[in-house]
Amino acid sequence: MSETKPIPPEMSCAEFQEHLPELFAGPDGGLPKSDPSLELHLKTCANCAALVRDLQYIAEQARQLMEPAHDVDPSDQVWANIQNKLKEDPGPEA
Repeated sequence: MSETKPIPPEMSCAEFQEHLPELFAGPDGGLPKSDPSLELHLKTCANCAALVRDLQYIAEQARQLMEPAHDVDPSDQVWANIQNKLKEDPGPEA
C-alpha cells in the first residue's frame, strides 16, 4: 500500500496574499516551494497566480533598474554639453 500525502487545508485569496511579502523576500522570487497550502492555492487560483506573475514581472523590472550599467558610456554629445556649460558658468563669485 502506498502512503498518501495529506491534502493541505483550503486557503482563501486573502490568506494567500498575506504571505506575499515573505514569498517575495525569499530566494524563490514569489514561488511557494516550502508550503504545500500556498503551492496548492497558487496552482488552483487563477487570480492569485496572475497576481504573482505580475509581481514577479515588477520585481524583475525593478532589479534591472538597480543593476549598474557598466558597459554604457555617455555619448560624446553629453560630454560636449557638460564642457559648454562649464565654460558658460563662471562659478561662484569670490
